[in-house]
Amino acid sequence: MNNILIINGHQFYPYSQGRLNKTLFDEMVSNLSEKYNIKTTVVQDGYDIKEEQEKFKWADTIIFQTPIYWFSLPTLFKKYFDEVYEYGVIFQGAEKYGHGGLLKGKKYMISTTWNAPESEYNNPEGFFKGLDLEGTLEHIHATQRFVGMEPLESFSIHDVITNPDIEKHIAKLRGHLNQVFALELKV
Repeated sequence: MNNILIINGHQFYPYSQGRLNKTLFDEMVSNLSEKYNIKTTVVQDGYDIKEEQEKFKWADTIIFQTPIYWFSLPTLFKKYFDEVYEYGVIFQGAEKYGHGGLLKGKKYMISTTWNAPESEYNNPEGFFKGLDLEGTLEHIHATQRFVGMEPLESFSIHDVITNPDIEKHIAKLRGHLNQVFALELKV
């Protein structure tokens, strides 16, 4: 797991300018570049589809840093997947549905920012009806599973507009990266 691609999927909106996602993205690059080869993409800055496909082939692990807008990915980030995950390059047909991924052996981590409070997860009375974080991200996990990748534990920060606490968020991210990547080294 020497090569890591880190993608910032934030899309600018007047109420979501991307400072927190950029801070988390920059922290990942800084933290992980001491031990790993890093390549990056900032979707909002534009990208070359073929170059991105080569980055996916190069990477052992891909980290997706994204806000959650309306319970899913920002429009530009969804478009990124639609364009980069090309048939014959990232996946192909298979005898059994969902088994034609060409990124087998690669891992991925989803890192998200939400304005939803953390109390809404794992709560049968909560908005997500008892789902945990991974359950709320299943549609994103399904995309990655379809192309053959295996998940690492997801990371999330909640209540980001109502209760921002950058230092706390950075400390939480550092702990998560150290845990996830230390666990990976033992495999």
